[in-house]
Amino acid sequence: MTVTADPKLTARIAELMPEAVEDLKSLVRIPSIAFDGYDQSHVARSAEAVAGLLREAGMPEVEIDSVDGGAPAVLARRPAADGMPTVMLYAHHDVQPVGDENAWTSAPFEPEERDGRLYGRGAADDKAGIMAHVTALRALREELDESGVGVTVFIEGEEEWGSPTFRPFIEKHRDAMRSDIIIVADSSNWKVGQPSLTTSLRGLVDAVIDVRVLDFPVHSGMFGGPILDAPTQLGRLIATFHDADGSVAIKGLHQAEEPDVDMDEADLRRDAGVPDGLGLSGTGSLTGRLWTKPALSIIGIDATPVQQASNTIIASTRAKVSLRLAPGQDPEAAMEALIQHVKENTPNGAEVTVTPGEMGKPFLAPADSAGMKLARAAFEASWGVKPVDTGLGGSIPFIADLLEVFPEADVLVTGVEDPDSRAHGIDESLHLGDFEHVCLAEAHILRGAAAGGGR
Repeated sequence: MTVTADPKLTARIAELMPEAVEDLKSLVRIPSIAFDGYDQSHVARSAEAVAGLLREAGMPEVEIDSVDGGAPAVLARRPAADGMPTVMLYAHHDVQPVGDENAWTSAPFEPEERDGRLYGRGAADDKAGIMAHVTALRALREELDESGVGVTVFIEGEEEWGSPTFRPFIEKHRDAMRSDIIIVADSSNWKVGQPSLTTSLRGLVDAVIDVRVLDFPVHSGMFGGPILDAPTQLGRLIATFHDADGSVAIKGLHQAEEPDVDMDEADLRRDAGVPDGLGLSGTGSLTGRLWTKPALSIIGIDATPVQQASNTIIASTRAKVSLRLAPGQDPEAAMEALIQHVKENTPNGAEVTVTPGEMGKPFLAPADSAGMKLARAAFEASWGVKPVDTGLGGSIPFIADLLEVFPEADVLVTGVEDPDSRAHGIDESLHLGDFEHVCLAEAHILRGAAAGGGR
C-alpha cells in the first residue's frame, strides 16, 4: 500500500491546528474522572462536549449512551456506502486523578502551553486522541461525503477506571460498530519525531495473597523466636518471585521474542526516575524486559502502620501482586502458575491463600495485514520517516474484547504520547508538533481506506 504525501492535506491540517488546540484545552478543563468518589457530572459534561465536537465535524449520527450503570460513552456514525469499508476511531474522554495538585508546575485542569508542549491532565491521555479524530474528520469532511467510506467514532468514558462496561457496550452496539479497521488512539510513539505502531501489549493477572501465622497478635517478647510475624513470612514468599538477576522466577511463564529496537539506559533511568547508582533488574534488552517478558510487582501491602505499631507479633498481612504477561501467554495458565508457585514456596509456619483477581489477555498484531500496511504508509507520509514497531509493557485489556467481538477487523494501536508525556503522572503533557503529525496520519488512513487500502 502506497500513501503519497499531499501538500494540500498537510496545509489543511496545519490550518486546523489552532482550533484543534483550543478545543483540546476546553476538554482538558473538564475534570472527567470516572473513579468512585469523584463528581460524575463532570464525566457527563465531558461526553456532551465530545458529542458536540463530533456533530460539528460532520458526523450525521451522534448519541451518548451507557450500559449497566457505566459512564457515558459517545458513539458517532457515518454509515458506509454499499461495498465501502468502515473505519472505527477509538479514544476515551475520562482521565486519571491528579494526585498532589501542588506538585504540578501549572494547575492540572487549566491547560498551559510551554516550549511546544501542552500541559494538563488528559492533554495527552487521551483527550488528544479525541481531537486527532475530530481534526482528521474536519479535514476530510467533504471528501468523506463523496467517497462513501464509513466512519464510526467510539469515545469511551471509563477507560482509566478499567473499562468495566466496555464489553456489554460494544455487544449492545455490535451491528452499528462493525468495522474493517479499528484505530485505537491510546498509546505512544517511540520518541518525538519518530512515529511507532504498538504491535504488542503485555497481558495482566493480579491476585491478593493473604498470610496468617496466628489467630491473634501476641507479645513479641514473650513469643518472638519460634514464631515469625506475618510480614516477615510474606517477605520470604515475595523473595521467591524473582531470581538473583531480578527476572521473574515463576515456572511455566512464556517469553516472547526480543524486539528489533532497544532504548538507551539513560533514557529509561530519566523517564522512570531511577536514582543514580541503582542497578536495573532482569536480563536481555531493555525493551525485551519492558515488552516481551513477564514482570511481577507488589503493588500493595496491608499491615500494621508504623504509627500504630506495638510490641506484638503481627498475626496476618496481605499483599496484592500484579503480574504482566508476555505476548502469547494465556492468562488463565499464568494465574495457575502463580498459584502453584505460591503453594510450592509457602514458608513453614505460615498459612497462605491466594485470591485471583483481574485477568487481561496480551496482544500481538499481525505484521502484514492490509490495515497495518496502510498505517505504516500513512505514518511515513505524515512524519517523513518510517515508523518503528514497538511494544507496550502495560495492558489494554479491551483490545481482546474488540478482537473477539469484531474478529474480522484490523486493530491498529496508535497514539499521541511520547516518552516525556508522563501519562497518569505529574505534569502530563502533549508535544504539539507530533500531535499535528498524528492528525495528518489519521487523515491519510481514512483517505487510504476510502481508496481500498483497508481491505
